[in-house]
Amino acid sequence: MSEAPSGDDPGGDLAERKMRFLFALRSRGVTEARVLTAMERVDRGLFVKGLFADRAYEDMPLPISCGQTISQPSVVGLMTQALNVQPRDVVLEVGTGSGYQAAILAHLARRVYTVDRHRRLVREAVELFQGLGLVNITAVARDGSFGWPEQAPFDRIIVTAAAEDPPGPLMAQLKPGGVMVVPVGQSDAVQSLIKVTRHETGFDYEELRPVRFVPLVEGIAAD
Repeated sequence: MSEAPSGDDPGGDLAERKMRFLFALRSRGVTEARVLTAMERVDRGLFVKGLFADRAYEDMPLPISCGQTISQPSVVGLMTQALNVQPRDVVLEVGTGSGYQAAILAHLARRVYTVDRHRRLVREAVELFQGLGLVNITAVARDGSFGWPEQAPFDRIIVTAAAEDPPGPLMAQLKPGGVMVVPVGQSDAVQSLIKVTRHETGFDYEELRPVRFVPLVEGIAAD
């Protein structure tokens, strides 16, 4: 027999916060069932540490190590939804960050390759992936602006840092029929989230919504 959680029960409070978290995603346009299920399975609380840990289930971006951020959950959901990942897809993520986006993708795709210029972020993310048993993610520290040519082409590419234009090396690594979702614009201004679809004869571009991301920086960080 189980007892109903009392008002001061931390477990009950956490369950309620997670329920509100999922409701907020739906209310902001994340309606694809597979995406919602993946986001329900990945606990954002594991990816937010320190002073901001108690805000992990709020729909807001939060600071992480190396001067980076973990994206607003509704933006993560909308980007994932726009990517339209299929179960057999191989996905490249540029900008591992906390690892939260890659963990969600791992529940949707066959394999996820993720890169970040910060070695520390990659190390911390790999520890989380291993703890969660996500064996279909490969993460390395490298210059994401050049993608991962050795593993290309990719069915889907997601970029979690803003470029002034969709990066040519990444577009070249997208399969025909493939989709890339990337924030585009100046780093000190509001950017646009762009969906790029590759066809045999070229690329189609669809503007999705205004966003704000850290800039896509070339090279490997010194950390």
